[in-house]
Amino acid sequence: MAKDLTVALEDRAGILAELGEALGGAGINIEGFCGYRSEGTGIVHLLVDDATAARAALEASGFAVQDEREVIVVDVEDRPGALGVVARRIAGADVSLDLAYLGTNTRIVVGADDLEKLRAAM
Repeated sequence: MAKDLTVALEDRAGILAELGEALGGAGINIEGFCGYRSEGTGIVHLLVDDATAARAALEASGFAVQDEREVIVVDVEDRPGALGVVARRIAGADVSLDLAYLGTNTRIVVGADDLEKLRAAM
C-alpha cells in the first residue's frame, strides 16, 4: 500500500535540505516528490517507502505532517503520451483526481476521494 505524506514547510532557504537530511538520516528513501508554495507556506507531497518511519523522522526534526493518505502508483513507459493514456483510463472510469505527480522510475502517483474506483480503473 503506497502512502503519500503532505508536509507543511516554512518558506525559507534551506528548509528542503533539512527535510531531505531528516529523511536520509533515518534511512528513508523518497520515491516521489512534489512541492509548491502557497500563501507563504511550502507544501510538499512525498511518496516514501515507509510512511510510519518517515512520519517519525520528520516530526522528530520539527516538521508538521499534515496528512498521510493511500495513493495509487502506476508504472508507465517513458514516452510521449504516457500520461494521456493513464489519465484517459481514469477519466473513462469517471474518477476525479485530487493529486498527481511523478515518482521515481517513471511512475505516476495519483490520489482520489474514491480510491477503490481509481484502483479498479488501473
